[in-house]
Amino acid sequence: MAPTPNRAGAIAALVDPQRRDLYRLAAERAVSRDDAADALGIPRSTAALNLDRLVDAGLLTVSYVRRSGRSGPGAGRPAKLYRAAAAELAATIPERHYELVGDLLAGAAEQADAAGIPVRDALASEAFAAGAAIGADADGLEAALAACGYAPADAHPERPASRDLVLENCPFHALATRHTALICGANLELVKGLAVATGDERTPVLAPAAGRCCVEIRTRST
Repeated sequence: MAPTPNRAGAIAALVDPQRRDLYRLAAERAVSRDDAADALGIPRSTAALNLDRLVDAGLLTVSYVRRSGRSGPGAGRPAKLYRAAAAELAATIPERHYELVGDLLAGAAEQADAAGIPVRDALASEAFAAGAAIGADADGLEAALAACGYAPADAHPERPASRDLVLENCPFHALATRHTALICGANLELVKGLAVATGDERTPVLAPAAGRCCVEIRTRST
């Protein structure tokens, strides 16, 4: 059985649109580096780099097959084939990431036990670290927010110069409804991690509002 991927690592790997396309391709069928390069119209070296990145994230598995059907001397080198791992990334509409928050809560419990600190503090640390890991691979804060399912949108469309953002979706909605303070605090730390890792100078703040995430991105904290 293929190992379940770390959800923050999986999201980070899929921040890149090219890697998302490669993952979808490998979910449909086993592909070689040449297959992937031809299907996406990209250099073979680029396909290989990104396929191996998905393997490292636990999203793809590798097998070696001689496509000629022959064996023994003269049969040629076996092809390295990539296929989506058995573990699936759950997809919902609106987008939810309950596996990610489950990972964060489990990690927080382990950290709290090991360090003798409150679980809430450990969860803040786990969430910030996860955000930093995801943001490190993203092309800017908006891309990182979108990859996590936050659906960032212009907070003030009537003011073209504004760079404030609202997050129209909460990827942890059901848990945030039942455990608001705990999960909203984790949301804030996760988004702070995204902002720091992407080098964005805007400030994530708690600003609860009905129908969207409790976090907003502001050009300065207010």
